[in-house]
Amino acid sequence: MIPKDPVMLLSFVNTQLRDNYSSLSDLAASYGVSEQEIKEKIGSIGYTYNEEQNRFVNG
Repeated sequence: MIPKDPVMLLSFVNTQLRDNYSSLSDLAASYGVSEQEIKEKIGSIGYTYNEEQNRFVNG
């Protein structure tokens, strides 16, 4: 289960992307959530997914 709080979700997702997943789509599929849902929730605190870096970055 992934965190519901956007700040906690950001930390969780970036750690998982760094340590275990080569893409956001792999992570989303593994946890049974939509990639778009993750992007929207983390986007609500001003972060966007950077595919090159495989992480969410501010801005």
